[in-house]
Amino acid sequence: MKGKLYLIPSPLGEYDPAEVLPAPVLRTACSLRTFVVEEVRTARRFLSAAGLKGQIDTLEFHVLNEHTSQQEVEALTVLFDKGDVGLISEAGLPAVADPGAALVALCHREGIEVVPLVGPSSLMLALMASGLNGQSFAFRGYLPAKTDERRSALKSIERDSKSLNQSQIFIETPYRNDALLQDMLKFLQPSTRLCVAADLTLPTAFVSTRTVAGWRRESVCIGKRPCVFIILA
Repeated sequence: MKGKLYLIPSPLGEYDPAEVLPAPVLRTACSLRTFVVEEVRTARRFLSAAGLKGQIDTLEFHVLNEHTSQQEVEALTVLFDKGDVGLISEAGLPAVADPGAALVALCHREGIEVVPLVGPSSLMLALMASGLNGQSFAFRGYLPAKTDERRSALKSIERDSKSLNQSQIFIETPYRNDALLQDMLKFLQPSTRLCVAADLTLPTAFVSTRTVAGWRRESVCIGKRPCVFIILA
């Protein structure tokens, strides 16, 4: 019988995993010996803090990131012949805005059981705290990096939000946070509501929802930290 794929959430920052992950999740993570991870160093640090300190060198790690080919993903099938496997993203939930989704899809094709475990999602935490429409929402991922393309994407997202009365959620590479915020303040309508949610679950967490006009009256610097943006036109 083939092993199962456990989707193991990880903290959104550097702190004790027990602060955000239930004890059964940590016990499951510590019971596994084979992991597919986005970044080995981060995964080793997380598992050490989760309860495997001193045992990390006995574990087996395989990398699955944005550079992993489909052929390399397919080759991971053999891991399940030996037993259960854990999938760990860089932060938050595996396979959500994460290349690990390719392994989950493979498991479904191969009839391998997939077991999602409870943990923090910056997207859902931001939506919860935004005060925007939690009944209808869409995750748009990353917006284009080039200014002209990003302006067009923002206008399109704003139109969708208005016509559907739907919250639109997106993220950005941390070093481009402030550039994206400035573009939103420049190109979105003054009445559109915008939530900025940074460093969620951390002591430095910041969540604020205002109209674009309201944000324009403030001097805000997000900096290079994980951030979720939500608009509702």
